[in-house]
Amino acid sequence: MRALGLSLCLLAAALSPVSAQVTVEVTQDQDQFLPGEALPTAVRITNRSAQSLRLGVEKDWLVFSVQGRGVEVVPKIGEVPVAGEFVLESSRVATKRVDLAPYFSINRSGRYSITATVRIKEWDREITSPPREFNIIEGAKLWEQEVGVPVRQGVTNAVPEVRKFILQQANYLKTQLRLYVRLTDATGARTFRVVPIGPTVSFGRPEAQVDRFSNLHLLHQEGARSFSYVVISPQAEIIARRTYDYGDKRPRLQPDMSGQIAVVGGVRRPTPRDVPPSPPATPVEEAPRPLRSPGEMAPPGS
Repeated sequence: MRALGLSLCLLAAALSPVSAQVTVEVTQDQDQFLPGEALPTAVRITNRSAQSLRLGVEKDWLVFSVQGRGVEVVPKIGEVPVAGEFVLESSRVATKRVDLAPYFSINRSGRYSITATVRIKEWDREITSPPREFNIIEGAKLWEQEVGVPVRQGVTNAVPEVRKFILQQANYLKTQLRLYVRLTDATGARTFRVVPIGPTVSFGRPEAQVDRFSNLHLLHQEGARSFSYVVISPQAEIIARRTYDYGDKRPRLQPDMSGQIAVVGGVRRPTPRDVPPSPPATPVEEAPRPLRSPGEMAPPGS
């Protein structure tokens, strides 16, 4: 009888669903994105199978699917690069991070869902995650300007490329206003990149100016007395980021005769997010006090 019970236990273990031994979960740090914005996505794989798993050998060991309204499948632009062999030991969790935006044609606002499927070759099984839902929202256009892309050094007689900076504002989860800069072609139809700038206030209007190198200078109020200053290149790279506090005067952008743009007014405050990083503060050393002879009275306040 005991042998029969042992056989039944072994049979139940053999027939137990793979999803109970290995689980897959899709996570994201935010729930709303603008069209063309990066879609950073993490896949968490938990191994409870009591054996090590060798993953990442095949190019299709991890595949993604994105669905739109109803059962509409979002077309793929390309395969998400996920190759890279690793061993996931039992009772361990592995996380694979990818940006899905370049590989799926997500152009319209609406609600979408992502699922990830892990293929375990040794078991000839697939494990699919529960859907992870997110929203694509439209932002309000605050400002736009066309700029010419500087010609590369050594290139002559080339027709300059024209691009467009578009400053957008979106109401994130209906509780917080956020600013974004969209870089497009001259028509605005093709988006090269969407750069998240950060939270902003509803009672302050951002300042935006372009310098003679076609860099966008953006100054906006992000708190009661704090302002964020960002410089973005025509390649949509953040080349400067600083924080200013309200001083005797409100900080503002001011161009000079040579086409350079600077922040005047306010007081700069170094922060960990500065670009380039601010140098560490130098500790102030206290000057040693002069020695006094025994019995000498100390001066008042010492």
